[in-house]
Amino acid sequence: MRSPARSEITRILQELSAEDASRPARTDELFALIYGELRRIAAGLLRRERPEHTLQPTALVHEAYLKLVDQTRIRWEDRAHFLGIAARAMRQILVDHARGRAARKRGGGRQRVTLDEGVLAEEGKELELLALDEAMTRLAGVDERAARVVELRIFGGLTVTEIALVLGVSKRTVDGDWSVARMWLARELRPGTGA
Repeated sequence: MRSPARSEITRILQELSAEDASRPARTDELFALIYGELRRIAAGLLRRERPEHTLQPTALVHEAYLKLVDQTRIRWEDRAHFLGIAARAMRQILVDHARGRAARKRGGGRQRVTLDEGVLAEEGKELELLALDEAMTRLAGVDERAARVVELRIFGGLTVTEIALVLGVSKRTVDGDWSVARMWLARELRPGTGA
């Protein structure tokens, strides 16, 4: 059984897709309903960042949300779809932030992220966010769905069931894509592989 908040979120998203006249009021209502989940995702992402990171979870949520509700071309399907796209937006904001910081510091300033989802065999292994983003872009060139699974799981914090709904595939397919992506990324991000 779906919770009332989840059903309400889906209903509002579908209304926003229909571009009804009450768009500003509905986006405010949506934000109030989904803020906690977006904040949890943002806090999880920033926990993996360097301790002195200048973005705070609230700022990351607000920046991503502003990008999302300004989208008129996206037809929102449901809460999981929205959270999947929110994960992509937050990832891009963090990558842009890392690139800007690196550009300000000659020869360095790359941000580090700890992936506790087990992308690499060694627990707690720190990866550079930019290297991960580049590896995920390469993975998308080989297997776009597997790259989306990684993005939704690592950056979005979605469950296997939610990822399956977002991608329109079975949970078994998501599990298979996750296994393939983990192996592929472990190989690509291993030191000395030129990644």
